[in-house]
Amino acid sequence: MIFDLQSAEKMGNGIFKTAIDGLFFVEKSFHEDERGFFSEIGRIPEIEVVTGQSFVIMQINHARSNKNVVRGIHAEGWNKFIFVTEGKAFCALADLRPESSTFKTVQTFVLGFGEGALSGSLYVPMGVGNSYAVLKGPMDYVYFVDRLYADRDVSGDAAISIFDPELNIDWPISKEEMILSARDKNSILLKEALNNKL
Repeated sequence: MIFDLQSAEKMGNGIFKTAIDGLFFVEKSFHEDERGFFSEIGRIPEIEVVTGQSFVIMQINHARSNKNVVRGIHAEGWNKFIFVTEGKAFCALADLRPESSTFKTVQTFVLGFGEGALSGSLYVPMGVGNSYAVLKGPMDYVYFVDRLYADRDVSGDAAISIFDPELNIDWPISKEEMILSARDKNSILLKEALNNKL
């Protein structure tokens, strides 16, 4: 289901609830003039109030992807705050937490720059899988995480197929056009991942 900012419930200053429990869209402020622009991406203390937990940034990651690259669905053992600094991406997030009231729910967004793109960021809780397809490249994807990669809880790591029929993501790029890593081509279904953990 595509995120609709107009009908979303506001939880705080520019912070909006989504269809997935604990996943929030953060609208950014944007000021432009002849020199360029200034943008406030988000305020961590306000995010902490909404989530009810601390978010101490331990590592900052930056991924650049070309047009038609599709990554995911990946979940890692950390909470993260993500935004697009260049290009445009269709982002699909899936709740992979069996104990969650929104388990198997998928929420989609178009983030970045250009027609139809939302100007904002996402706070993604641990256990929610993240994936994206690049609509306009190169696309720069920056994410702040609350654990070092080496220190994360690896039991929370998962790579789920972007074609999982249970999640039924309506990708805006045809399968033939997609550029996928070997890992993502060979990702397993959610039900297989759950069986492996039992």
